[in-house]
Amino acid sequence: MNKVLIVIDMQNDFIDGSLGTKEAQTIVPTVKEKIKEYQKRGDNIIFTRDTHQTDYLNTPEGKKLPVEHCIYGTHGWQIAEELEVEGATYIDKPTFGWSHWEEQKFDNEIELIGLCTDICVVSNALILKAVFPELKITVDASCCAGVTPQTHKSALETMKMCQIDVINE
Repeated sequence: MNKVLIVIDMQNDFIDGSLGTKEAQTIVPTVKEKIKEYQKRGDNIIFTRDTHQTDYLNTPEGKKLPVEHCIYGTHGWQIAEELEVEGATYIDKPTFGWSHWEEQKFDNEIELIGLCTDICVVSNALILKAVFPELKITVDASCCAGVTPQTHKSALETMKMCQIDVINE
C-alpha cells in the first residue's frame, strides 16, 4: 500500500512571482527533499496547479484578489522546475480546493505539502478529510508556507482541530 504525496500549488507565481513570499522561497529545498523521499520509495506524487484563465480579474476570486497569477500556460503557472519528477500526476484546479478528490484512488495514507497553507493547503486537506474520513491525512508544516506566518499557524490549528495530523511545526 503506497503513501501518496500531494504537492499543493508549488508554482512560480506563489514562490517568487506575482504572489511570492520569502517564506515560500525558504521551503523549496525542504519540499524538494520530501518529493525525493517519496520518489525513492516509489510512492505516488500528485502536483496540483492553481489554474486561471486570462479573464481572471473579472472572476469573483479576481475581484477579491486583483493580482493576476497562475494564468494557464504562463511561467508563473508552472511548477517550480527543480521540483518536478517523472511519473507524477498533475491536477489543474480552478479554485482553492479541488472538488473531485473522490476520483483518485487512495488506499492508505495521504501527506500534503505546499502553498499556501492558509488557502489551498487547508482547503484541500479539509475536502480530503471529508471525502476520505478513515484515511490518515498528514500535513508537513515544514514544507508549507502561508500568506503570512500568523495565518500559516492559524491554518495548521484549524487542520489539527479537524483530525488532520500536523508534523514538523
